[in-house]
Amino acid sequence: MPQMSPLMWFNLFIMFSMIMIMINQIMFFSFNIKKFKTFKKTKKTYQMNWKW
Repeated sequence: MPQMSPLMWFNLFIMFSMIMIMINQIMFFSFNIKKFKTFKKTKKTYQMNWKW
């Protein structure tokens, strides 16, 4: 069985790395992210009547 040269291993590594990065980007950008509005910032204002 012939052995692969180190440059061929490096090319193989680069190829699989690029494929993995592209698949991850496709998976990331394919989903619609819906922002939940559960954390509404509501300001509670208390009206104080000062009677001197």
